[in-house]
Amino acid sequence: MPNRWIPYVKVLVHLACLTPFLVLLQQWRSGGLDLEADPVAYITHFTGDWALWLLLVSLGVTPVRRLHARLSNLVRFRRMLGLYAFFYASLHLATYIFLFSGYDIQTAWAGLKHGHLGVLWTQWRAVWPSVWDDLTKRRFIQVGLLAWAILLALAVTSPMFMLRRLGGKNWQRLHRLVYVAGIAGCIHYWWLVKVGVRTPWKDTAALTVLLLARLVWVAMKRKRAARVA
Repeated sequence: MPNRWIPYVKVLVHLACLTPFLVLLQQWRSGGLDLEADPVAYITHFTGDWALWLLLVSLGVTPVRRLHARLSNLVRFRRMLGLYAFFYASLHLATYIFLFSGYDIQTAWAGLKHGHLGVLWTQWRAVWPSVWDDLTKRRFIQVGLLAWAILLALAVTSPMFMLRRLGGKNWQRLHRLVYVAGIAGCIHYWWLVKVGVRTPWKDTAALTVLLLARLVWVAMKRKRAARVA
């Protein structure tokens, strides 16, 4: 891909990554979500699916770019895809906190319109006991929160000035945790669905292929280094 195409392709990638969110927003505004049996569950699965899919696509950038030298500039899209994965993961978490846990959004919004910022904290204190109870009892929430925390750390340290501040090696060590986030995301999916449901197998298979590609690359790199030595 010629470098002069990069800005135009980035626009297309932005549009592609934002389209699911815009579709969901349009469904909510048009009342389409009211037709779902469980709108909150629909939003939860929708945002979770896109978070995991985009995370897997971002992980796939590196092995694909290694296939040919002409694909090397694909790496310039990896950070963007990772940030969109974090965006949908954050929507996934926000759905649980603000829609599933019983957070009174209408009361909070009414308070904000009257300048009462404390209503946000009041509503959070009201739902915190149930959130904490879920966190301590439901393992799929625990592993899902771990995946989100890793993506948060990677998003915060993604700018170039953070790379310079952390140093190249430390930055690389931290960002290798993206594979842990992928594993945690798949485990979260498996533990979320009912026993006997095999829906997460496709995501797990894709992640397995990406992890194997990573291991093969590391083995080949070490073998070449040994030959040079």
